[in-house]
Amino acid sequence: DVGVATSSRDKTVRFWTQHPEKKREYVLSKTLVGHSSFVGPMVWAPPSDRFPEGAIVSGGMDTLVLLWNLHTGEVVGTMKGHTSQVTGLAIDDNGDIISSSMDCTLRRWRDGNAVEVWEAHKVAVQTVLKLPSGELFTGSSDSTIKLWKGRTCLHTFSGHADTVRCLAQMPGMGILSASHDGTIKLWALTGQPLLEMIGHTSLVYSVDAHSSGLIASGSEDRSVKIWKDGICVQSIEHPGCIWDAKFLDNGDVVTACSDGVVRIWTTDNNRFCSDEELATYTDIISQYTLTRKTVGGLKLMDLPGVEALQVQGNNDGQTLIVREGDNGVAYSWNSKELKWDKIGEVVDGPGDAAQGQVYDGAHYDFVFNVDIGDGEPIRKLPYNRSDDPYAVADKWLLKENLPLTYRQQVVEFILQNSGQSNFVPDPSFRDPYTGGNAYVPGEPSSSNGSAPKQTFKHIPKNGMLLFETAQFEGILKKITVFSATLASDSVILKLISVSHTFIYILKDLF
Repeated sequence: DVGVATSSRDKTVRFWTQHPEKKREYVLSKTLVGHSSFVGPMVWAPPSDRFPEGAIVSGGMDTLVLLWNLHTGEVVGTMKGHTSQVTGLAIDDNGDIISSSMDCTLRRWRDGNAVEVWEAHKVAVQTVLKLPSGELFTGSSDSTIKLWKGRTCLHTFSGHADTVRCLAQMPGMGILSASHDGTIKLWALTGQPLLEMIGHTSLVYSVDAHSSGLIASGSEDRSVKIWKDGICVQSIEHPGCIWDAKFLDNGDVVTACSDGVVRIWTTDNNRFCSDEELATYTDIISQYTLTRKTVGGLKLMDLPGVEALQVQGNNDGQTLIVREGDNGVAYSWNSKELKWDKIGEVVDGPGDAAQGQVYDGAHYDFVFNVDIGDGEPIRKLPYNRSDDPYAVADKWLLKENLPLTYRQQVVEFILQNSGQSNFVPDPSFRDPYTGGNAYVPGEPSSSNGSAPKQTFKHIPKNGMLLFETAQFEGILKKITVFSATLASDSVILKLISVSHTFIYILKDLF
C-alpha cells in the first residue's frame, strides 16, 4: 500500500492511505497533532522492531523536531535545541535524525538527544539531504550547497544567484537543487554543474526526481513543471503557489498547493479522475485566473456583466466596458439609435501597470495579493517602486503580526513581482545594528563603496546610544524580547520613547 504524509500551516501532519477498494482514491488515516506552529519538513523512518508500521519525523516553526509512531499517531520523541525554524530533515543509516534550521546549524539526534551540533553556514540553512551512498548535503540562503563528512565541509558548490531552497537525489548522476533564482540545477557529486533548467517565472520551492529520469519542480509561479533531459515537457497549472512536489514510486506526482489541497497526477489513463472532477478542476483554474485578470488596468471581476447593456446610456458616445466571458469588451452609446455599439475587446497596454492602484485611499504602484494559505484571507501588500523594500517588509510583517524571519522572503517577493531584480539598497542608509545598507536577520552585511567602521559591538555600554534613523518598530520589538530573555539575569533594561528617538540604558550586563 502507498501512503502520503502532508504537513501544513494548520500545525498538523496528516497521513493518507489508498482506499481499500478504490485504489485511485486516498483517505485520511491519521491526523498528528503536536506542533504549536507551522509544520514544514518531514522524513520517513522505515519499519523497524520499534515501529513495525514505520515512523514520521517532522520539524516546525516552533523549533521542535518530533518523532511520531505511525501506528498510534502519538508523539514518541521530542527533540529541543534549535533556536529557530526547522527547515530540513534526514535519516542516517544508523537511525540518527539530522535536522537543519534557520539558526544556521545542523544537529544530529540519537535516541532523542543531540549528539552533534555545528554551524553549517553563516546564514540560514534551508534544506538537508542524505544520500544512500553516505554523502550529506546542505543548501542555504547564502546561495551555496555544501558537502559534508561529519562536521567537516569537503566542498562548496557555487552557481545559484539566490537561496537554495530544496535538494534532491538524481539517481545515477548526482543531486538536484531548486533555488529562489528561478532555476533548477543538476550537479555531479564532485560539485561540477551538469545541467541548468530554466522555465519558472518565480521562486522555485521544490524539486524531486524519479528513477525514470523525469524531474518535477514546484514554484511560486503556480506551476509544477516536468523535465526530461533538461527540457520542460509539461507544465501543470495550480490555483496557488506550489510548496512541494514529490514522485511516488509508480511515477505519479503528488503536489501540495497553497490552496490547502493535495493532488496526485498520473500518466495512467486507467486512474484518471472522472470527467466531472476534471471539469471542476478546470473551472477552479479558470476562476482563479479570472479573479486576477486585468483589462485596460481594470480588474475583470469588477466589471459589470452584459446585463448592463440593457440600461440606456446618459449621453451620446458614453463608453461602457462589460465582462464577456474571460474578456472585457467596450461599448459606446448611440443616442440616435438608442443602442450600445460594440467598439472592441479591451486589452492591457504597456502603460497600464504604471497607472498604479489605490489602497486605503492612497495610490501605489503595486498592491500585491499575498496568499498566506490554509484558509487565511488574502493579505494586501502595497508598494511603490521608490520605497525601500526592506522597510516595506518590516512594516507589513509587524502590521500583519507575522514572524520577522519572513523578512527576506517578503523582500524577494516584492522585488520579483515589481520587476526590480537589480535592486540596489540606498547607499546613504546605514543600519544601526550592522552598519550595512540593509539589515537581514542572521546574515552578514554588505554595502556599496567603502563602509564605515562597524560599531555594532555596544555591550557592555555605559551611557547611551542615539539612533536618529532606524527601523524603530523593529528595534522596539527586539528590545522587548531581549528584556524578557534577560530578565532572570538581573539585567536592568529601560526603554524610553522620545519623539523618533529610542534611548536604552544597560547596566550590570555580564
